[in-house]
Amino acid sequence: MHDHEEEPLEQWAARRKAKARPVGKLKAVPMGGSGSVGGAHVGRDEPRLIMGWDGYQWLPEAVAPDYPAAQRILNGIEGDGVMRATVAPTLKKPGRHRRTT
Repeated sequence: MHDHEEEPLEQWAARRKAKARPVGKLKAVPMGGSGSVGGAHVGRDEPRLIMGWDGYQWLPEAVAPDYPAAQRILNGIEGDGVMRATVAPTLKKPGRHRRTT
């Protein structure tokens, strides 16, 4: 008899649930011909099918026109995703300092 055969069902279920993919997780699947060869970034201009995990299966959710748009959807980035400079904070007025000798 193995240790896992003696494990209570509640512990097994909790361990399995901890390893499970979270409901709502998204992934992008290339819809063009080059998506099956190479990484996800191959064929940057090809549309991507955005699929969501419902706890049992991957279901289609949306279509992104290209790789950058798919990444913005997957990562929850609003707008075009370009980081822009922020306004510099105003400097404090100079204070009184000890004079060093």
